[in-house]
Amino acid sequence: MTAEPSSVALVLGTSAGGVGRHVRSLAGRFVADGLRVVVAGPDPTQETFDFAGTGATFVRVHITRPGTEALAVPALRRATADVDVVHAHGLRAGLAGVFSRRRPLVVTLHNAVLNEGPSRILLTAGERVVARGADVVLGVSPDLVAHARALGAKDARFVPVAAPRLKPVRDAAAVRAELGLTDRQALILCVARLHPQKGLPVLVQASRRWAGLDPAPLVAVVGDGPLAVTLADQIAAERAPVRLLGRREDIADLISVADVVVLPSLWEGWPLVLSEALQLGRPIVATKVGGVPDLVRDAAVLVPAADTDALAAAVASLIQRPGQRRELTQRARRRAMGLPTADVTADAVLAVYRGLVSSQ
Repeated sequence: MTAEPSSVALVLGTSAGGVGRHVRSLAGRFVADGLRVVVAGPDPTQETFDFAGTGATFVRVHITRPGTEALAVPALRRATADVDVVHAHGLRAGLAGVFSRRRPLVVTLHNAVLNEGPSRILLTAGERVVARGADVVLGVSPDLVAHARALGAKDARFVPVAAPRLKPVRDAAAVRAELGLTDRQALILCVARLHPQKGLPVLVQASRRWAGLDPAPLVAVVGDGPLAVTLADQIAAERAPVRLLGRREDIADLISVADVVVLPSLWEGWPLVLSEALQLGRPIVATKVGGVPDLVRDAAVLVPAADTDALAAAVASLIQRPGQRRELTQRARRRAMGLPTADVTADAVLAVYRGLVSSQ
């Protein structure tokens, strides 16, 4: 007989994007299902995502910089003392979960290790500890699942992260007017954390090739992060036609008016912004990395990572060919119909919990 979990602890470290949004989505659904939900993580992450607003209990657990995982163990043990399942999100939270020795333990891997040198060796060792120490490892892309299995995970499964259903609020003309776009001017939009993983220096370099189009498009980057100053300096030094818009709350409005949505990342799992662009029927140019090909299938133009020429040519082709953009719009909408919803993702995660609780 299958046992139903009555409580779960969702554990995460510092997050400003997809991981926090995913955890908040799960927390809200589980609370609605009648589970007692504890969310354990750093205060800044709670301030950004308001997990307590879902009805979950938030407990401060200091999982921030690499190397803080062991320090978080006492607080995490207290936070998870009486829950049925502990579900950690990300490598650092996963390590803290393994060190706290609470069972059953599920760990979702959201990112690949891209570091080089000694830090890569240490992080890969941490991945191995998590893969072998968790009862179930979930990966947000097939390559992460294969990687976890190669590291020794006894049970690794693919569970994609669902994007929230977006609905633009403002009229498209008002959004374009705010951005200063003329009637014929195209908007090339990138929504990404300003982080080395996102490949944004390549986007800045490629943008110089689009300046010669008539009319020249507006290239806008939405997001914040550690590369903000570096990117601003690069844009100024290269006189690149890129505008950094910072963190915005009107993502649906911006995506809905984009002529091309670009994601030049060095690696991605199951990026929410591409799911959102598919929902809104926008043409996409992205890099052929991680889980991106599985996510977009035939509904995007894919280029190699870190290839300025390929990125520049693909975007320019779409800007100059309205028929190609219309075809991608149709494909995007068809693909969006097959994407998992938040409920489908939550159901898949709950099925994992039920299996673990029943086997205790």
